[in-house]
Amino acid sequence: MRDHEPTPGRPGRRLTTKETAEVLGVKPETVYAYVSRGLLSSRREPGGRASTFDAKEVEALARRNRREAAGSPGSGGDLSVRTRITLIDKDRYYFRGVDATELAARHSYEEVAEWLWTGRLTPGVTFTAPQATVEVARHVVNALPEHTSPTDRLRVAAIAAAAGDPLRFDLSEEAVLSTARILIPTLVAALPPVLHAPKDDGPLAHRLWGRLTGRPADEASLRVLDTALALLADHDLAASTLAVRVAASARAHAYAAVSAGLGVLEGPLHGASSGLAHRMLLDVLDQGTAVPVIADELRAGRRIPGLGHLLYVGEDPRARVLFGLLEQVPRAEPALLAARDIVATTARHTPLHANVDLALAVFTASSGMPATAGETIFAVARTAGWIAHALEEYGERPLRMRPVGHYVGPRPPQPLPE
Repeated sequence: MRDHEPTPGRPGRRLTTKETAEVLGVKPETVYAYVSRGLLSSRREPGGRASTFDAKEVEALARRNRREAAGSPGSGGDLSVRTRITLIDKDRYYFRGVDATELAARHSYEEVAEWLWTGRLTPGVTFTAPQATVEVARHVVNALPEHTSPTDRLRVAAIAAAAGDPLRFDLSEEAVLSTARILIPTLVAALPPVLHAPKDDGPLAHRLWGRLTGRPADEASLRVLDTALALLADHDLAASTLAVRVAASARAHAYAAVSAGLGVLEGPLHGASSGLAHRMLLDVLDQGTAVPVIADELRAGRRIPGLGHLLYVGEDPRARVLFGLLEQVPRAEPALLAARDIVATTARHTPLHANVDLALAVFTASSGMPATAGETIFAVARTAGWIAHALEEYGERPLRMRPVGHYVGPRPPQPLPE
């Protein structure tokens, strides 16, 4: 047995980062990514600067990783899905084999969506929805309580659009694509306006802007928003996308599949992460330095939002592109400096790179948007990817997304309860 492995009679054994990486069979950077996602907890010993990890917790994670790699029952390893949509590899990601960051830099969100759906580019394409569909969606969304979250509004709008479509159960490719091109602009149009008389035509990013902030739009900021939508259109089998594919496997119609994705997206570890980063960024701007803000997060045992990603060792490529565009927006400079301060301050404790949530936070905070705006951008953007995955799943065997439960309860027969 190696000296860094947990040994009997040594309770509370702490492992160094290097030892933890060896037990898990990963790079040290991946260990920090595990911490950022809440899969591992770390601690600094009194008088020391390096992080240490509980040996039992590390070994439990190692066992889980081995089970998943082997595809044991109930581990999720048997849910590997063949897909032609998105590949994530070596700190880059690709849409149908094409670098996604380059696509987003050169094409609008709508054009990227069409590429995801069909593998064809349609220059200048825009999505429009029938006025009757928009009015139905707006009517039900406007009836919701004022404090309703953006994701709830979008989910209700999707249900309203479905209820108004008697042909929604037609799962042919042509019908689903028609649904997608109507549903996405309907979701945007149903959101309550912030800007007086927001646009209801033209590129989707222009229409969305007036529902996120009351500030007048400028070309540089609109480009950031459009690029963010395109970058976020898909990211392989994220939790919400898996939910969409499960729904599509059961032959739920496209509206229902999107609604399943929206339900998962609302979790704090998925679409809502940018809101946490937004609030942290405002605290840093208010205090003038990241040190006390990061110290409070660490003292409370919370992970630092906006940092680290399980799929990227280096910087999230989506964040890199957005930060580059934000440098061309003068009013974003204070928030950009605050974000860099967060990364540099946290690096003293845990060397993690910025992810797309922090980039979104810089954009939303500097544009006068609420903390929930990043979640709205994420949801609208990802609808394109969800439709792509639903289309792909409709072409597979029905109900194939059905893992086998690995029962660990009392073995029958058990006596009837009194």
